Amino acid sequence: MSGSPALSPSDLMRSEKRAAAGNSVIAAVVITGLKMLVGISTGSLGILSEAAHSGLDLIASLLTYFSVGVSDKPADADHQYGHGKIENFSAFVETGLLLLTCAWIIYEAGVRLFFRRIEIEPTIAAFAVMLFSMALDWWRSRALGRIASKYDSQALEADALHFSTDIWSAGVVVLGLVLVLIGRTYHVEWLRDSDPIAALFVAGVVVSVSWRLARRTIDALLDAAPPGVRSKIYDAVSRVDGVLEVDRVRIRRAGNRYFADLAVGLARTVTFQRSGQLAASVTDAVHKVLPDADVTVQPLPRAQHSENIFDQIRAVATRNNLNVHDISVQDFAGRLHVEQHIELDERMSLKDAHDQVTELEADMRHDIPEIADILTHIESEPATIEKPEEVVSDAELEHRLKAAASQFPEVLDVHDFVIKRVRGRMYISCHCTLSDELSLARVHDIQTELETRFKQDAPELFRVLIHPEPSTDNRR
Repeated sequence: MSGSPALSPSDLMRSEKRAAAGNSVIAAVVITGLKMLVGISTGSLGILSEAAHSGLDLIASLLTYFSVGVSDKPADADHQYGHGKIENFSAFVETGLLLLTCAWIIYEAGVRLFFRRIEIEPTIAAFAVMLFSMALDWWRSRALGRIASKYDSQALEADALHFSTDIWSAGVVVLGLVLVLIGRTYHVEWLRDSDPIAALFVAGVVVSVSWRLARRTIDALLDAAPPGVRSKIYDAVSRVDGVLEVDRVRIRRAGNRYFADLAVGLARTVTFQRSGQLAASVTDAVHKVLPDADVTVQPLPRAQHSENIFDQIRAVATRNNLNVHDISVQDFAGRLHVEQHIELDERMSLKDAHDQVTELEADMRHDIPEIADILTHIESEPATIEKPEEVVSDAELEHRLKAAASQFPEVLDVHDFVIKRVRGRMYISCHCTLSDELSLARVHDIQTELETRFKQDAPELFRVLIHPEPSTDNRR
């Protein structure tokens, strides 16, 4: 017999939060009813204040039960940050209800202390109910606190905080009843005022709790960043290799979810793919401070002080979504002359291509005032996949090309010739072995010279591609 399917983490969270909130509602109903019954029968303001407090706890528990059911719903088109704010709003409403209770308790205590004396009848039932409520509040606060801590639920945390303070306030009420009983037994007149004084103490505790909760809920509703978290994120992201600066860090909370919005400065020469990798690294750094946060990273292009003229030229081209290569810069008495190659879609007309290059050159002159002149060689960038008509085997041509290569003292070997005919034109490629220690600049010069020599010795060649490889990696 197969067991029931395991709940997903999100379903388990919703189930445990609703169960904790539901148990709290049931307990609040029982406690409120018992306190109200005993408070009326004894006339104790302390117990009545506790009953009122518990009644509002019941309302708060109902709000919590409703809010945790809504807050965990996934984001939708109308609530793109989810529904977590309902927990914060629920806690805010609870705060208002608690403060209203305190106002009534303080008013009634003042009346009983200064204007109207009410005889209190401490009974065994009164003590039993208060002690029972303390035990139940202890159980509720622990259960709610455990789930609130596990899932970082502000609404459940507010309930847990309420019920933990209820233990102390109920204890004060019990103490007040004991003092009233002692005063009546031993005719100590001033002890008869212990009950309203105990009620005032309860009100003070509730005001204190409400104030702390109000500050937290208002901060959450107004998107205040948690203390110290912004600076921790700033420091963590600043240490990410490749991040030049942290321009903005914004944090907001909705229920138990955090949302972080960052803008970071990256070198303007990095590729789009590299910027995506850096954004992922920034997200990982934020998660070390706020696990499971929803992170949005905006990369901002930044010029580096270490950029040379070639970096600046490439940066301008990249900004225009163009690729330049074979850049050459000559300095004529402080006036720079730039030559470069650019690849454009082979389907463009000459007019459109020239206009685009003209705009690029103007942009380069604007960004780099040292440039006096720019000459751009326009190349066609293939946009179609070609199908060779045939692969040609021509031993005589290979012999001629090897003979031409032998005239270059730095060329150790040429091999792996591939000759193809594409659209009626001859394409050839080969591997060229060179010394390991040669610089890339020299290797490029040799390639260029060798390609030119091949075309001179074999005019039928349309395109020549030479792949250089070091002598230690000669794969003949």
